[in-house]
Amino acid sequence: MSATPAGGVPCRVVVCRDCCCGTAKVTGVDHTAQTERLREAAPVRVSECLDVCDQANVIVVQPSAAGRAAGARPVWFGLVNDPAATEDIVSWVRAGGPGVAPRPDILDLYAFSPLVKRRAGTS
Repeated sequence: MSATPAGGVPCRVVVCRDCCCGTAKVTGVDHTAQTERLREAAPVRVSECLDVCDQANVIVVQPSAAGRAAGARPVWFGLVNDPAATEDIVSWVRAGGPGVAPRPDILDLYAFSPLVKRRAGTS
């Protein structure tokens, strides 16, 4: 696992594993191996549906304490269905992730902004 930055919390990773992500609906992916590979780089939380099923498999990289102090926000990655993409995320997280290390250009292919849900009755 990556070292914790001095005096701070490391990057954390959230993987969606529910109705689409992490299931047989996304074929050709070893979901368990992907989650374990991410765990080698950072603490991983397995989440139920993140409600962006059209982007399955979804991985969210949350910034470390240092990254948050620098103003970084979580980065959402979708369609992470190739081991090479997982490796690119692992490398970036090990380098420090959001707000600490520049995001490799290749990860722009997977990054997306989730839509903000609106509550009933608001516009």
